[in-house]
Amino acid sequence: MGSSAFLLKIPIFTKLKKIFTIIIVLLGITFTTFAQLKPNPEGDPAVKTVKFYPNPAITAINFELPRGYYNKSYSLQIYNFMGRKVSETNAAAQRVAFSLDGFYRGVYIFQLRDQFGKIVESGKFQVVKY
Repeated sequence: MGSSAFLLKIPIFTKLKKIFTIIIVLLGITFTTFAQLKPNPEGDPAVKTVKFYPNPAITAINFELPRGYYNKSYSLQIYNFMGRKVSETNAAAQRVAFSLDGFYRGVYIFQLRDQFGKIVESGKFQVVKY
């Protein structure tokens, strides 16, 4: 009789285990998403704050920085896809323009860094040459 009672409890245990696993996964996703949010200088969480255009770019690319990221010690750096820094400038204005003279066709990565060298935001853009 003891073995039949044990067999009746197994499906309930299996269902509870599945529910518990789903709850753990959902909590993990929630905390992971929360951890990826980057606070901007004003304290509001934001995922992407730097706007850049046009993409793909031909002769120049413009970066628009949100308030709080310029007139401070922020720098905007551009790397080629091999990881070599090809350009850098201080983010002294809300709009920063880079001339693409001397850039080859391909994918480039930009990084906005704070005064300590920490990456605040990064992204990629494409340069096309005709």
